[in-house]
Amino acid sequence: MAITSPTFSIQRSSERYFADHDWLKTYHSFSFADYYDPANLHWGALRVFNDDTIAAGTGFPEHPHRDMEIVTYVLRGALEHVDSMGNRGVVGPGGIQYMSAGTGVRHSEFNHSRTDDLRLVQMWVLPARSGLSPAYGQQTFSVNERLNTLLPVASGDSAAPAPIALGQNASFFVSRIEKSEVSHAFAPGRLGFLFVAEGQVTANGEALGNGDAVRIAGTPELKVAGSGEIALWDVPPAA
Repeated sequence: MAITSPTFSIQRSSERYFADHDWLKTYHSFSFADYYDPANLHWGALRVFNDDTIAAGTGFPEHPHRDMEIVTYVLRGALEHVDSMGNRGVVGPGGIQYMSAGTGVRHSEFNHSRTDDLRLVQMWVLPARSGLSPAYGQQTFSVNERLNTLLPVASGDSAAPAPIALGQNASFFVSRIEKSEVSHAFAPGRLGFLFVAEGQVTANGEALGNGDAVRIAGTPELKVAGSGEIALWDVPPAA
C-alpha cells in the first residue's frame, strides 16, 4: 500500500460493517468474512480489526489459521482459548492473547462465562515472512499500567519493546485516559490506526466517540485527549 499524501481519515462507528448473528455481534473495520470491499482490505500491515461482543456460553468452534499474527484485546468479560499446540488459557479485562499461526494451527475461542457477555477486539497483522513456527502467549495488564499513558503491549519494533513479541515490525498500544492527554510520535513512512473502545476523546483536535477509528499517515505526532479506552497500532506499509 503506497500512501502518497498525509491522511487523517475518520471511520465513524456507524460506518463499519455490522453483523448480528444472535450469539455474536460484530463490527468489521476492514473486509472480513462475508464483508468484502476491495478498497478496504487493510491499512498497511494491519489486516483485520474486529470489535466483537460474544454471548455467554458461546464462541467460535475449532477452526484453522496460517501465516497471520493474531492479537486479541479483552475489554469486558473473559476469553477462553484452546489450540492444537496444546495451549489453553483464559484472559480477562485488560488482557492480551497472542497467536502466530505460522505454518498452521487450529484453535477455538469461547466466552468463558455462562452468565455474562464478552467484548473484545481481535486484530490480525500480516507477518513479515511466511512459514514461521506457530506460537501462543497471553498477558494481563492492570488499569494502572495503562492509565494516562500509551502502554506498549505487543511489538516487533525495537524502538517500542513490549512484553509480547511480534514478528512483524508493528506495535500495539492501549490506554485508559481520564481527563488527560497521551501522545505518540510516528517515524517517517509509518501508518497509525487509532480505535476508541469507549468514551469521548479528541485526536489531533477531532472529536471521537465509542467505536470511532482514525487511519493515520504522514502525521508526525498524534495527541489524544479526554476520557476513554483507546487502542493504537503503529504499523509499516504492507509489502
